[in-house]
Parts: sequence; C-alpha cells; structure tokens
Amino acid sequence: MSAALRGGDPGRRAERLPATVSVLVYGSAGILTLLALCWTLWHGVAEGGVALAFGGLVAVGELARLGAGGRDREPAPLGAAGALAYALLGEVGGRPTHHGVLQVIAVVVAAALVGAVPHVALGRGCARDHVARRVLTVGFAAACFQPLYNAGKLEDWVGHGPGFAVVIVALLVLTALCDAVLAAAMAYARTLPHGRKGTGGAPMPFGPILKNELRAMLGIGSAVCATGAVMALAVAVAGLWALPVFSLPLLLTQLSFGRYAAVRTTYRQTIASLARSTEIAGYTPQGHARRVAALSSAVGRELGLSPPDLAVLEHAALMHDIGQLSLVDPMPAGATAALPEAEQRRIALLGGAVVRQTGVNGDVAVVVERQADPYREQPLTARIVRAANAYDEMARGEGPGGPLNALERLRLGTGRDYQPEVVEALARVLSRGGHSLPPVG
Repeated sequence: MSAALRGGDPGRRAERLPATVSVLVYGSAGILTLLALCWTLWHGVAEGGVALAFGGLVAVGELARLGAGGRDREPAPLGAAGALAYALLGEVGGRPTHHGVLQVIAVVVAAALVGAVPHVALGRGCARDHVARRVLTVGFAAACFQPLYNAGKLEDWVGHGPGFAVVIVALLVLTALCDAVLAAAMAYARTLPHGRKGTGGAPMPFGPILKNELRAMLGIGSAVCATGAVMALAVAVAGLWALPVFSLPLLLTQLSFGRYAAVRTTYRQTIASLARSTEIAGYTPQGHARRVAALSSAVGRELGLSPPDLAVLEHAALMHDIGQLSLVDPMPAGATAALPEAEQRRIALLGGAVVRQTGVNGDVAVVVERQADPYREQPLTARIVRAANAYDEMARGEGPGGPLNALERLRLGTGRDYQPEVVEALARVLSRGGHSLPPVG
C-alpha cells in the first residue's frame, strides 16, 4: 500500500504538526475570546467594581511582565495570579458573585491587552503564546469552578470549611498541569520542521519538554497558584481590600525577578562574546562554538538533564575552546586532537582558569578544564561537550558524507574517548535533524 493511501509520508505529517498545534491552540483561544467578549457586551458586566478591580490587577501584572514572552515560563506572575483568583472567586466580603465563565475570560483578555499596549509601543511585541495559554488555562479553571459554585453544588458537597480550600487547591493543580501540557505542546511544535530553533536542527522529544515544564511549575508556578488561591479566599472574606495586601509582595518579587532576568541576559551576552574571541582571533572556525552549544543542548535534553545542568552545559560548550588563546599558532580548523595529551590538558586547564576569572558559574569551568580527561573520569556534561565538539570538527568540510562518517568515527571511539550512551543520544538527535550541520555563521 502506498504512503499516500496509508495517510501520507511521515515526514510531511511531521512538517504539518507545528501548524496543527498552532491552529488548535490559537484557534481555541481566539474562539473563546470572541465568544466571551460578545457575550459580555451583550449581557453587560456583572459586579462591575469587582471586574474592574481584578482587571486592573491583571493589567498591572502585564505592565510589569519580564519581557515579550522571553525565556521565562511565566513572564507575568502577578497577572496570572489575579486571573486565577478571579476565575475561582465565589464571594466578595461574604456576598455571592454572579459573574460566569465567559465574563472571566473577557475581563482577563481585556486587561491583558491593556497591559500589552506599552510593550507593543516599545517594540517588544505581544507574547501570543503567553496570551493564548492564559485564555485557555483561566477558561479551564473558571469552567471547573463557576458552574458548580453558582449551582450550589460545591456548598452541598464540601461546605465552606477546609474542604472548600482543598477543592480550590485541587483545581489550581489541575489548571497548572493543563498549562504545563499546553506550554510543552507549543515548545515541541517549535522544535519540528518550520518551527525548530536552538536545537542544532533536531526536534526535542515531547517527554523531556513536558518534564521541564513540570519542573518549572514547582518554582514560580507554585507561587502563582498559591497566591491565586489565597487571593480568592481572602477576597471572599475581607472584600476587595485584600487584593493590594496580597498582590504587593508578588509585584515586588516580580520586579526583582525582572532585574535578575536583565542581569542574566547580560551574563549570557558576556559568555557569547567570550566564546567568539577564539573565532575572531582565528583559532576556531566561524560558528563552531554556537554549533557545539546547540548540539550539546539537544543531546543534554535527549538524556534528560535538568534545566540548571542544561544551562551549565550550554555555557561550557560555548567556551570550551577558550584555552586555545594560549597557543602561539592556531591549530588547523581549531582541532587540538593532534596535540600531545599533556598539551591538550594544559589548554583545557588554562581554559577553565580563564572561565573562573570571568565570574561564570564554577561548574562551567569544571566542564571546560575536564575536556582532556579520559571520558570515564569526566562529568556527564563534559562528555556531552566532548562528543559534540568532536562531531562538529569531524563532519565539517567533508561533503555530504561527512556527518555520517563523523558519527561512525565517534562510535568506533566509544571504547576510549566517548561515552556510548552520549554518542547514541547524539545519533538520535542527528537522525531527527537529518544528518546535517547547522549553517555556519
């Protein structure tokens, strides 16, 4: 039976997957938003003062967000907490509320758009993924809570005591899991053809992506959920005055984290500049450090490394050749494998010393200075950088068969120079990316 009759070529189906995921996520969020806005405009806003208070909180959170979607999983924690609190709000100062699921979505979307205006005006763009996930997750939380509460079912089942708080926490956990799955699906789609970036041409498996999202949920995600739950319960008892009391600490934390993000951006730029120094001086080919870093990160994710280990791996891969600046004459194509082992070790130790002087994480320096050690004595991150660096050096400039030949040579060297599990993870990454090197420069 032909591939067309069986449902088409698998490669073509993989190429269509990013568009399918985008259509499902953006389409669902767009339909919900349009329906919510139309319904709210037609029926009017219930409890306008409450809606304005929570909408203002969400807008302030968006105004203070960490960037245009950026590298942070939750760029507007205060806005997310306020939106979740409104979705799970049943009373204000002991008086029942009457807003429904669609009004929750309409208020959150309107506030998010108001908060996004300054970012768009400054050229930072609008974080579409962030807004789409916010609509779907808040809609999920409101759909789980509002109908049951307004119908009196929750009061019949658990009353207003500790059981009610347990239900709120359980709904927040489910909402956080929903958000993690959405974020992982969108990140996975970006690693596939027509959407991949930053992985050395190879898409990441969905499992490690979801695991990373769940790990991130334990950090800022747990703080957002806890604040949202406390806000909803506090407003139900004390009224709207509870909002500034409970939102101010999170706002200050968000602003502080924004400063940390700016410092981290400068940190990454410094590392990238140091990595380019060997290329500018002619010791390594153009783009070599970036290619090794991208490939090392992809292999690290394939092996299930944690986000902190992945950050160390990326930075070490970028600066693994910094010790070559000590050479009087550059090695051809930056390949130091032909040097005596003692000289290789001297270069690696000097590179580690340079990294330590820059103030970079000491674990990065360890990976750099252990590059010349036998692989069985190296940490896993150093073994990954070693294999990725060797692959890039072997595959470059050998024509169409270069990547395959390089991979075979790595496999032949697993007895002494490379860890077999790392080489096989590299092979899986390359097979998904098509046995080709990323473009130079």
